[in-house]
Amino acid sequence: MIEIKIFTFNAFQENTFLLYDDTGSAVVVDPGMNSPQEKEVFTSFIAEKEVRLEAILNTHCHFDHVLGCRFLKEKFDIPFLCEEREVSLLENAGMFGEFFGIEVEPPPMPDRYITEGETFRFGNSELRLLLVPGHSPGSLSLYSEKDMFVITGDALFAGSIGRTDLPGGNYQTLIKNIQTKLLTLPRDVAVYPGHGPSTTIGYEHDTNPFLT
Repeated sequence: MIEIKIFTFNAFQENTFLLYDDTGSAVVVDPGMNSPQEKEVFTSFIAEKEVRLEAILNTHCHFDHVLGCRFLKEKFDIPFLCEEREVSLLENAGMFGEFFGIEVEPPPMPDRYITEGETFRFGNSELRLLLVPGHSPGSLSLYSEKDMFVITGDALFAGSIGRTDLPGGNYQTLIKNIQTKLLTLPRDVAVYPGHGPSTTIGYEHDTNPFLT
């Protein structure tokens, strides 16, 4: 069974996810830690739980989701993985951060690209990759069929959807992909978004004003 620890980091209240199972194997999704205090909170939890951090997975690469990538890659000597279409966002992370008044340390380039059709495995666990572009060009959602949850990045939120007015965004594309890739999952699947509280597929199917 995958355990999920959610940290809320940086000025954008971004959700960073640590996933680990009973083997002690762990991955971090969308590391947004920025300040020394946030980095300490994360590394202290890793030490307390005695888990082995094996990879960084990013649902997408807007700057608030990659602020901790270089720190974790260098500290733990682990690979950084994302969808290839997100590289332009990595290359321009500093510019976007400057626009929002945040200094962004240049994030690393991916060690490997991941995309839909793949299953990422760690320990005794696996995550199926779903391509859900629209908020960004290569947005991925990470689905655990066994443990009934999906990490949606900034594609789907509780009661809302990701913004589509940033470079590479497209409203019609996002709606179509949410409807065909996410809302087709079982209704009881828990949804963990990149910002804000969790929800379920069924609740969003029935009540999300952008999708009903």
